[in-house]
Amino acid sequence: MTKTRKCAHCGKVFATNSGMQKYCSEECATVAKETKKKRQRDFLRAVEPVMELQQQEYLTFSKAAILLGCTRQYVYKLVEQGKLPASRLSSRMALVRRSDIERMFEANPYNRVLPCSKPPKNIVKKNSKKNTEATATDEVLEYYSGEEVMQTYKVKQSWLYASAKRHQIPMCRIAGRNYYSKKHIDAVFGTTIDLDSIVDWLTPQEVADRYGINLTAVRSYAHRHKIPSKREYGHTYYSQSHFEELRRTDLLEDENYYTVEQVQQLYGLTKANICHIVKVKHIEKTKVGRLNFLLRSDVERAMEERKTIGLSVTCKVVGDRNHAFAF
Repeated sequence: MTKTRKCAHCGKVFATNSGMQKYCSEECATVAKETKKKRQRDFLRAVEPVMELQQQEYLTFSKAAILLGCTRQYVYKLVEQGKLPASRLSSRMALVRRSDIERMFEANPYNRVLPCSKPPKNIVKKNSKKNTEATATDEVLEYYSGEEVMQTYKVKQSWLYASAKRHQIPMCRIAGRNYYSKKHIDAVFGTTIDLDSIVDWLTPQEVADRYGINLTAVRSYAHRHKIPSKREYGHTYYSQSHFEELRRTDLLEDENYYTVEQVQQLYGLTKANICHIVKVKHIEKTKVGRLNFLLRSDVERAMEERKTIGLSVTCKVVGDRNHAFAF
Protein backbone atom coordinates (compact mmCIF):
# COMPACT_ATOMS: atom_id res chain seq x y z
CA MET A 1 0.00 0.00 0.00
CA THR A 2 1.48 3.33 -1.06
CA LYS A 3 1.75 6.09 1.51
CA THR A 4 0.46 9.53 0.69
CA ARG A 5 1.46 12.85 2.19
CA LYS A 6 0.49 16.50 1.81
CA CYS A 7 3.11 18.81 0.27
CA ALA A 8 4.45 21.29 2.83
CA HIS A 9 4.66 24.03 0.19
CA CYS A 10 1.77 23.77 -2.26
CA GLY A 11 -0.52 21.50 -0.22
CA LYS A 12 -0.91 18.91 -2.97
CA VAL A 13 -1.32 15.26 -1.95
CA PHE A 14 1.36 13.00 -3.42
CA ALA A 15 2.69 9.46 -3.05
CA THR A 16 5.85 9.42 -0.95
CA ASN A 17 8.72 7.02 -1.44
CA SER A 18 10.32 7.60 1.96
CA GLY A 19 9.29 8.89 5.35
CA MET A 20 11.55 11.99 5.07
CA GLN A 21 10.01 13.41 1.89
CA LYS A 22 8.09 16.69 2.52
CA TYR A 23 7.60 18.11 -0.95
CA CYS A 24 5.89 16.73 -3.99
CA SER A 25 8.56 17.86 -6.45
CA GLU A 26 12.00 19.41 -6.67
CA GLU A 27 10.45 22.74 -7.69
CA CYS A 28 8.45 22.92 -4.45
CA ALA A 29 11.56 21.96 -2.48
CA THR A 30 13.62 24.73 -4.16
CA VAL A 31 10.91 27.38 -3.65
CA ALA A 32 10.47 26.38 -0.01
CA LYS A 33 14.23 26.55 0.56
CA GLU A 34 14.41 30.06 -0.96
CA THR A 35 11.44 31.17 1.12
CA LYS A 36 13.14 29.95 4.29
CA LYS A 37 16.35 31.78 3.44
CA LYS A 38 14.42 34.97 2.66
CA ARG A 39 12.64 34.75 6.03
CA GLN A 40 15.96 34.40 7.81
CA ARG A 41 17.43 37.36 5.91
CA ASP A 42 14.40 39.53 6.76
CA PHE A 43 14.69 38.58 10.41
CA LEU A 44 18.37 39.46 10.51
CA ARG A 45 17.70 42.70 8.64
CA ALA A 46 15.10 43.66 11.26
CA VAL A 47 17.13 42.54 14.30
CA GLU A 48 20.53 43.82 13.25
CA PRO A 49 19.71 47.56 13.62
CA VAL A 50 18.29 46.95 17.08
CA MET A 51 21.39 45.00 18.08
CA GLU A 52 23.57 47.85 16.87
CA LEU A 53 21.44 50.40 18.74
CA GLN A 54 22.01 48.52 21.96
CA GLN A 55 25.70 49.41 21.69
CA GLN A 56 25.20 53.11 20.85
CA GLU A 57 24.99 55.71 23.60
CA TYR A 58 23.69 58.62 21.51
CA LEU A 59 20.70 58.06 19.25
CA THR A 60 18.83 60.16 16.75
CA PHE A 61 15.07 60.47 17.12
CA SER A 62 14.54 57.88 14.35
CA LYS A 63 16.83 55.35 16.03
CA ALA A 64 15.28 56.07 19.41
CA ALA A 65 11.88 55.31 17.89
CA ILE A 66 13.20 51.96 16.61
CA LEU A 67 14.63 51.14 20.03
CA LEU A 68 11.38 52.08 21.78
CA GLY A 69 9.21 50.40 19.18
CA CYS A 70 7.16 53.55 18.53
CA THR A 71 6.91 56.29 15.92
CA ARG A 72 9.30 59.21 15.57
CA GLN A 73 6.44 61.63 16.26
CA TYR A 74 5.89 60.00 19.65
CA VAL A 75 9.55 60.53 20.53
CA TYR A 76 9.08 64.23 19.72
CA LYS A 77 6.03 64.23 22.01
CA LEU A 78 8.01 62.69 24.88
CA VAL A 79 10.72 65.32 24.46
CA GLU A 80 8.17 68.15 24.30
CA GLN A 81 6.46 66.94 27.50
CA GLY A 82 9.81 66.86 29.30
CA LYS A 83 9.70 63.11 29.92
CA LEU A 84 12.73 62.37 27.73
CA PRO A 85 15.76 64.72 27.76
CA ALA A 86 17.29 65.58 24.39
CA SER A 87 20.10 67.79 23.10
CA ARG A 88 20.00 69.85 19.92
CA LEU A 89 23.37 70.10 18.22
CA SER A 90 22.17 72.06 15.19
CA SER A 91 18.98 73.02 13.41
CA ARG A 92 18.86 69.57 11.79
CA MET A 93 20.46 67.34 14.41
CA ALA A 94 19.08 66.33 17.82
CA LEU A 95 20.26 63.37 19.91
CA VAL A 96 18.91 61.33 22.80
CA ARG A 97 21.04 59.32 25.24
CA ARG A 98 20.18 55.67 25.72
CA SER A 99 20.76 56.04 29.46
CA ASP A 100 18.08 58.76 29.55
CA ILE A 101 15.63 56.36 27.91
CA GLU A 102 16.34 53.73 30.56
CA ARG A 103 16.06 56.35 33.31
CA MET A 104 12.69 57.45 31.89
CA PHE A 105 11.33 53.93 32.24
CA GLU A 106 12.70 53.59 35.77
CA ALA A 107 11.09 56.89 36.84
CA ASN A 108 7.66 55.90 35.50
CA PRO A 109 6.58 52.61 37.06
CA TYR A 110 3.29 51.08 36.05
CA ASN A 111 0.24 52.45 37.85
CA ARG A 112 -3.36 51.46 37.44
CA VAL A 113 -5.24 54.11 35.46
CA LEU A 114 -9.01 54.21 34.98
CA PRO A 115 -10.29 54.16 31.39
CA CYS A 116 -10.51 57.56 29.67
CA SER A 117 -8.45 59.15 32.43
CA LYS A 118 -4.84 60.25 32.69
CA PRO A 119 -2.38 59.95 35.56
CA PRO A 120 -2.03 63.03 37.75
CA LYS A 121 0.21 65.80 36.42
CA ASN A 122 2.06 66.26 39.70
CA ILE A 123 5.69 65.43 39.03
CA VAL A 124 7.34 64.03 42.14
CA LYS A 125 11.00 64.79 42.78
CA LYS A 126 13.43 61.93 42.47
CA ASN A 127 14.79 62.26 45.97
CA SER A 128 11.35 62.49 47.54
CA LYS A 129 9.89 59.63 49.51
CA LYS A 130 6.69 59.92 47.47
CA ASN A 131 8.56 58.66 44.45
CA THR A 132 8.46 55.12 45.83
CA GLU A 133 4.76 55.23 46.58
CA ALA A 134 2.26 54.55 43.86
CA THR A 135 -0.22 57.33 43.28
CA ALA A 136 -3.59 56.23 44.53
CA THR A 137 -6.50 56.72 42.15
CA ASP A 138 -9.95 57.33 43.53
CA GLU A 139 -12.30 54.50 42.75
CA VAL A 140 -15.45 55.49 40.91
CA LEU A 141 -18.38 53.82 42.63
CA GLU A 142 -21.42 55.25 40.82
CA TYR A 143 -21.96 55.36 37.08
CA TYR A 144 -24.42 56.75 34.56
CA SER A 145 -25.19 54.83 31.43
CA GLY A 146 -24.93 56.77 28.18
CA GLU A 147 -28.72 56.72 27.75
CA GLU A 148 -29.24 58.12 31.26
CA VAL A 149 -26.83 60.99 30.61
CA MET A 150 -28.54 61.87 27.32
CA GLN A 151 -31.99 61.71 28.90
CA THR A 152 -31.07 63.64 32.07
CA TYR A 153 -29.05 66.44 30.50
CA LYS A 154 -30.67 66.33 27.03
CA VAL A 155 -27.47 66.09 25.03
CA LYS A 156 -26.67 64.25 21.85
CA GLN A 157 -24.52 61.15 21.77
CA SER A 158 -21.76 62.90 19.80
CA TRP A 159 -21.69 65.76 22.35
CA LEU A 160 -21.46 63.24 25.20
CA TYR A 161 -18.50 61.49 23.57
CA ALA A 162 -16.72 64.78 22.85
CA SER A 163 -17.30 66.12 26.39
CA ALA A 164 -16.13 62.86 27.99
CA LYS A 165 -12.92 62.97 25.96
CA ARG A 166 -12.32 66.69 26.51
CA HIS A 167 -12.86 66.56 30.30
CA GLN A 168 -11.31 63.08 30.73
CA ILE A 169 -14.39 61.58 32.36
CA PRO A 170 -13.70 58.04 33.66
CA MET A 171 -15.81 55.44 31.90
CA CYS A 172 -16.09 51.69 31.47
CA ARG A 173 -17.68 49.51 28.81
CA ILE A 174 -19.85 46.58 29.89
CA ALA A 175 -21.71 44.34 27.44
CA GLY A 176 -21.33 46.86 24.63
CA ARG A 177 -22.66 49.84 26.65
CA ASN A 178 -20.71 52.83 27.98
CA TYR A 179 -20.97 53.84 31.64
CA TYR A 180 -19.67 57.22 32.84
CA SER A 181 -18.67 58.35 36.32
CA LYS A 182 -21.68 60.01 37.94
CA LYS A 183 -19.56 62.46 39.95
CA HIS A 184 -17.66 63.67 36.89
CA ILE A 185 -20.77 63.87 34.68
CA ASP A 186 -22.59 65.99 37.27
CA ALA A 187 -19.58 68.29 37.53
CA VAL A 188 -19.36 68.79 33.74
CA PHE A 189 -23.03 68.99 32.74
CA GLY A 190 -24.52 70.12 36.06
CA THR A 191 -24.99 73.73 37.16
CA THR A 192 -25.41 75.61 40.42
CA ILE A 193 -28.42 77.54 39.08
CA ASP A 194 -31.90 76.06 39.22
CA LEU A 195 -32.80 75.92 35.54
CA ASP A 196 -36.38 74.92 36.33
CA SER A 197 -36.99 78.36 37.84
CA ILE A 198 -36.14 80.03 34.49
CA VAL A 199 -39.22 80.14 32.29
CA ASP A 200 -38.20 82.10 29.17
CA TRP A 201 -35.32 80.96 26.97
CA LEU A 202 -33.84 82.45 23.82
CA THR A 203 -31.90 80.91 20.97
CA PRO A 204 -28.62 82.58 19.90
CA GLN A 205 -30.34 84.05 16.83
CA GLU A 206 -33.11 85.56 18.97
CA VAL A 207 -30.50 87.03 21.33
CA ALA A 208 -28.64 88.60 18.41
CA ASP A 209 -31.81 90.09 16.91
CA ARG A 210 -33.27 91.38 20.18
CA TYR A 211 -30.19 92.84 21.88
CA GLY A 212 -28.06 93.83 18.89
CA ILE A 213 -25.21 91.39 19.59
CA ASN A 214 -23.22 89.79 16.83
CA LEU A 215 -24.30 86.18 16.41
CA THR A 216 -20.71 84.92 16.61
CA ALA A 217 -20.19 86.83 19.90
CA VAL A 218 -23.31 85.59 21.73
CA ARG A 219 -21.57 82.58 23.25
CA SER A 220 -18.52 84.51 24.50
CA TYR A 221 -20.77 87.31 25.83
CA ALA A 222 -22.91 84.83 27.78
CA HIS A 223 -19.82 83.07 29.14
CA ARG A 224 -18.16 86.35 30.16
CA HIS A 225 -21.25 87.58 32.03
CA LYS A 226 -22.17 84.12 33.42
CA ILE A 227 -25.60 83.99 31.84
CA PRO A 228 -27.32 80.62 32.50
CA SER A 229 -27.64 78.43 29.44
CA LYS A 230 -28.83 74.96 28.65
CA ARG A 231 -28.29 72.58 25.76
CA GLU A 232 -31.06 70.35 24.51
CA TYR A 233 -30.59 67.94 21.63
CA GLY A 234 -27.84 69.95 19.99
CA HIS A 235 -29.44 73.40 20.45
CA THR A 236 -28.30 76.04 22.96
CA TYR A 237 -30.67 78.32 24.86
CA TYR A 238 -29.95 81.37 27.06
CA SER A 239 -31.94 82.87 29.92
CA GLN A 240 -34.04 85.81 28.70
CA SER A 241 -34.43 87.37 32.17
CA HIS A 242 -30.67 87.51 32.73
CA PHE A 243 -30.12 89.10 29.32
CA GLU A 244 -32.81 91.73 30.01
CA GLU A 245 -31.31 92.50 33.41
CA LEU A 246 -27.87 92.86 31.89
CA ARG A 247 -28.80 94.73 28.71
CA ARG A 248 -31.34 97.08 30.43
CA THR A 249 -33.76 97.29 27.53
CA ASP A 250 -36.06 99.44 29.70
CA LEU A 251 -33.63 102.36 29.35
CA LEU A 252 -34.37 102.62 25.63
CA GLU A 253 -37.88 103.85 26.39
CA ASP A 254 -37.06 105.71 29.61
CA GLU A 255 -37.48 109.48 29.23
CA ASN A 256 -35.05 110.14 32.09
CA TYR A 257 -32.07 109.07 29.96
CA TYR A 258 -30.44 110.30 26.77
CA THR A 259 -28.26 108.28 24.47
CA VAL A 260 -25.07 109.83 23.12
CA GLU A 261 -26.65 110.05 19.66
CA GLN A 262 -29.63 111.96 21.05
CA VAL A 263 -27.33 114.47 22.80
CA GLN A 264 -25.47 114.93 19.51
CA GLN A 265 -28.70 115.74 17.67
CA LEU A 266 -30.09 118.07 20.37
CA TYR A 267 -26.98 120.14 21.07
CA GLY A 268 -24.90 119.68 17.93
CA LEU A 269 -21.84 118.27 19.71
CA THR A 270 -19.34 115.66 18.68
CA LYS A 271 -18.74 112.46 20.62
CA ALA A 272 -15.38 113.77 21.80
CA ASN A 273 -17.02 116.90 23.24
CA ILE A 274 -19.72 114.85 24.94
CA CYS A 275 -17.11 112.53 26.48
CA HIS A 276 -15.21 115.53 27.85
CA ILE A 277 -18.36 117.12 29.27
CA VAL A 278 -19.44 113.86 30.93
CA LYS A 279 -16.05 113.56 32.60
CA VAL A 280 -15.77 117.20 33.71
CA LYS A 281 -19.39 117.75 34.78
CA HIS A 282 -19.68 114.32 36.44
CA ILE A 283 -22.73 113.25 34.47
CA GLU A 284 -24.16 109.90 35.53
CA LYS A 285 -23.50 107.34 32.80
CA THR A 286 -24.93 103.84 32.37
CA LYS A 287 -23.28 101.56 29.80
CA VAL A 288 -25.47 98.88 28.27
CA GLY A 289 -23.59 96.86 25.69
CA ARG A 290 -22.31 99.31 23.08
CA LEU A 291 -24.70 102.11 24.12
CA ASN A 292 -24.06 104.79 26.76
CA PHE A 293 -27.09 106.22 28.56
CA LEU A 294 -26.71 109.67 30.18
CA LEU A 295 -29.01 110.95 32.91
CA ARG A 296 -31.23 113.62 31.35
CA SER A 297 -31.22 115.97 34.36
CA ASP A 298 -27.40 115.94 34.52
CA VAL A 299 -27.12 116.60 30.80
CA GLU A 300 -29.51 119.59 30.95
CA ARG A 301 -27.69 120.96 34.01
CA ALA A 302 -24.33 120.68 32.28
CA MET A 303 -25.65 122.34 29.13
CA GLU A 304 -27.17 125.23 31.11
CA GLU A 305 -23.86 125.79 32.89
CA ARG A 306 -22.05 125.63 29.57
CA LYS A 307 -24.47 128.13 28.07
CA THR A 308 -24.12 130.50 31.05
CA ILE A 309 -20.33 130.38 30.86
CA GLY A 310 -20.50 131.07 27.14
CA LEU A 311 -22.72 134.13 27.64
CA SER A 312 -20.46 135.54 30.35
CA VAL A 313 -17.41 135.11 28.16
CA THR A 314 -19.20 136.82 25.27
CA CYS A 315 -20.26 139.77 27.47
CA LYS A 316 -16.72 140.14 28.77
CA VAL A 317 -15.29 140.21 25.26
CA VAL A 318 -17.84 142.79 24.11
CA GLY A 319 -17.12 144.94 27.19
CA ASP A 320 -13.41 144.82 26.52
CA ARG A 321 -13.95 145.93 22.91
CA ASN A 322 -16.16 148.87 23.95
CA HIS A 323 -13.59 149.91 26.52
CA ALA A 324 -10.85 149.83 23.88
CA PHE A 325 -12.91 151.95 21.44
CA ALA A 326 -13.52 154.58 24.15
CA PHE A 327 -9.82 155.24 24.30
